[in-house]
Amino acid sequence: MPRQARLDAPGTLHHVIIRGIARGRIVIDGGDRKNFVSRMAKNASDNGTTIHAWALMPDHAHILLYSGPDGLSKYMRRFLTGYAITHNRRHGRHGHLFENRYKSIVCDEDSYFLELVRYIHLNPLRGKLVRNLAELERYPWCGHGAILGRINYEWQDRDYVLRWFGKREGEAKKAYRQYIREGIAQGKRPDLVGGGLIRSLGGWSQVLSLRRNKERILTDERILGSGDFVERVYREADEKMKYQLLAIERGKKVEELVQEVCRRKGVNIKELRMGSRRGYISKVRSQLVDRLVEEYGLPLAETARQLGVSTSAISKVLQRKVRE
Repeated sequence: MPRQARLDAPGTLHHVIIRGIARGRIVIDGGDRKNFVSRMAKNASDNGTTIHAWALMPDHAHILLYSGPDGLSKYMRRFLTGYAITHNRRHGRHGHLFENRYKSIVCDEDSYFLELVRYIHLNPLRGKLVRNLAELERYPWCGHGAILGRINYEWQDRDYVLRWFGKREGEAKKAYRQYIREGIAQGKRPDLVGGGLIRSLGGWSQVLSLRRNKERILTDERILGSGDFVERVYREADEKMKYQLLAIERGKKVEELVQEVCRRKGVNIKELRMGSRRGYISKVRSQLVDRLVEEYGLPLAETARQLGVSTSAISKVLQRKVRE
């Protein structure tokens, strides 16, 4: 079955799950753990990604985040590629470290934000990496201690999480502790990471109820939320896809225009794009600048890339035309 495209609009809440290839370890020692967390944090800061909850396990990791302006894929690519290269170098290994695709689930914040914070932060306790909640509060490879102020991770947005529990930090931390404690008895939560139908509806009880009533509802394994939420995510994804398709179509037209003008004027397109300043080529380039910017609405930086010069050079050409 072909893999579905990611839903990657900027500013989206994602539950990201990273697994080692063939269920292998992704961290072996303390150096790996420090490397993983520092890269997760630095790339988030650089990319404008906001991290609310996370847990690093021996063979997998969970991250609850809001994607930055560039979306999720760019952040994850830089983070995981950088980590894999340094991990392999440290341990003298070769080949892939992670499964080919990390799992990313778009989540309905109102319904699932707190559930996911709790589920993710209880991972080390469920996995027996710590014995109790007291140890979990001091465990450095999970975001729980940062929420409670036991560990200082300035890059983790603890304040946003605490605001769900109260206006004052003291009462919020107390309520958060209690909420985490109540989640221990729930054990594993396949409804938060399992099949799309269960996730989209919020649990088996709702699934069975709808099946009894023979009702239909929109579901998607990439999305954690109600049918209405799934539909809204689709609309937003469609809008983004339309924009991308328009950009691709514009790119094709731009390429056709540059080739046609160069052919008609007898100019070598490679020479044009290598930044040649020969008088005739500069004249053709000026003509192209006018059409690319005015007719096609191409940004100055993209126009510069197409024509093999700097953005400031494009700006000067346009200023010169205004003076003329």
